[in-house]
Amino acid sequence: MDIQGKTVLVIGGWGLVGSAICRKFMEQRPLRMVVTSLVKEEAYEAVASLRREFPHMGKDFFVPWWGNIFVRHELKDLSREEVLGNEDFRAMFIDDIIDELTEPVLRRSSLYKLMHQYKPDIVVDCVNSATAIAYQDIFQVSRQAIKEIQRARRDKLASPGRLIDATERLLCTLYVPQLIRHVQLMYRSMTSAGTRIYMKIGTSGTGGMGLNIPYTHSEERPSRVLLSKSSVAGAHTLLLFLMGRTPDAPITKEIKPAAAIAWKRIAYDEVKKRGRPIPLVDCPPGEAVKLDGTLSLNEKDVGIDTGDTLRSVFIDTGENGIFSRGEFEAISTPGQMEFVTPEEIAECAVFEIRAGNTGHDIINALDNATLAPTYRAGFLFTNAMTQMKKLERQHKVDSVAFEMLGPPRLSKLLYEAYLLKLAYSSMTKVVNARPPAMTRRLHGLIRTNRKLRSQIISIGIPILLPDGKSMLRGSEIKIPPYRGESELPATKASIDQWAHDGWVDLRVKNMKLWKARMKTLIKTVQSIPKGDTGSGTLDTSDYWDNFSEIDPGKLCGWIFSNEEKGKRMKA
Repeated sequence: MDIQGKTVLVIGGWGLVGSAICRKFMEQRPLRMVVTSLVKEEAYEAVASLRREFPHMGKDFFVPWWGNIFVRHELKDLSREEVLGNEDFRAMFIDDIIDELTEPVLRRSSLYKLMHQYKPDIVVDCVNSATAIAYQDIFQVSRQAIKEIQRARRDKLASPGRLIDATERLLCTLYVPQLIRHVQLMYRSMTSAGTRIYMKIGTSGTGGMGLNIPYTHSEERPSRVLLSKSSVAGAHTLLLFLMGRTPDAPITKEIKPAAAIAWKRIAYDEVKKRGRPIPLVDCPPGEAVKLDGTLSLNEKDVGIDTGDTLRSVFIDTGENGIFSRGEFEAISTPGQMEFVTPEEIAECAVFEIRAGNTGHDIINALDNATLAPTYRAGFLFTNAMTQMKKLERQHKVDSVAFEMLGPPRLSKLLYEAYLLKLAYSSMTKVVNARPPAMTRRLHGLIRTNRKLRSQIISIGIPILLPDGKSMLRGSEIKIPPYRGESELPATKASIDQWAHDGWVDLRVKNMKLWKARMKTLIKTVQSIPKGDTGSGTLDTSDYWDNFSEIDPGKLCGWIFSNEEKGKRMKA
């Protein structure tokens, strides 16, 4: 892609890699660059640094934006502890990650607001998403929840407030719902904003090392929290792999450094941890703590504040922290984590965005390494269909749907198409039929064919009768799915939704839909020039047996690919 004249959004542009990518982009003369960070001061600092380095650019060229991209816009400037510590904020966060992705959930997200404010052509995401999610430490939060459960059992739940608090905090820490919602929001926000390329700077989680990685923060080896980071990073990559196979999504790429990333600066200065100086304390030998009885992990009255802070020579590795010379030398020793420079990452990222091939795009690597559909399988498909049809004739049954593949909508469509096949035999006859007559015919089949009726409702697919107010069903139904409530209000809108999602619908308006659907299919196929025998299209008249039959499986495949926009993008 030609970067010149394009709006570029660098998420995490204050960080080590993000700032290197911002500088690298300047060689390509973009139209505008939006630079984000978690907090306002960092975003302004990043923009001020870039303006000093590139003073010839207009004052509006570099645009700062700040906030947490993993929460709704209303909460973006709050710390995680501020969100978790407030009952109302926790409820908002839980609603946003646990419930279905609705239009209101999308539009109130900070990601959606960001994308629609600036409408970037190119998005480079340098946020260490895996660390942001996994280092919430679900293990520690789970331990606290378990303690509260035990306390509640012991005290017969005399005071449920602490248990509620611990449970809600645990829900707020669940990795997978947060990651899934983040990718959903990223995809939907970029698609609606018209973004054309999305580049993720990911992570391996362990700096390229294996399960023998010796670096932990006092946890067991290997650290479960660290492995959680790798797990989230891997899951994130697979979700991006799917996004890259979505036809209307931006071109999706990921660079995944497998080493430590260094460095931002080398200096002698105050050593800070999480932005705060480390105070120096002293414990004279005469005030040694006796190790008898119990050991307190946190003791306020031990140690004398010297009034000084830790100052030393260090190397600043950006988001990964400040290392001493000894620490950096150990981690960079050949055979240890070693390191890669942010400039090398930036060079790869921008080259890939410009349609170059670095060999380091993980999404492309997965595309090439996965085992795709094969010619042999396609060759054998006809044989499989022949054998199944032979057995159908032998046993005098039609194999329609079992509701094991899912979704229930597929089973509903298969059985509706099958009913039309029984009633009309061909698509041409359906197109020429009147919807009220179609409803009467299909209703007659359901009324008189007990075996067919039983097969449909026994797999959890209800049958909505023509009046739209009564249904045939078994004890279990697949739609609506159970989400904690055993009873739901049956309004006209909800019935329409349920019928769409997984009920055989005998109403006239659904017959109109089937008639229009087949008419569209026939018109599309007939638009192919006569005599065109090339390989350009699959949907020929011969493929559809000149519309003289209705094949429910083939027809539903067409519906999913065309009407539902669910077509496979890559072979």
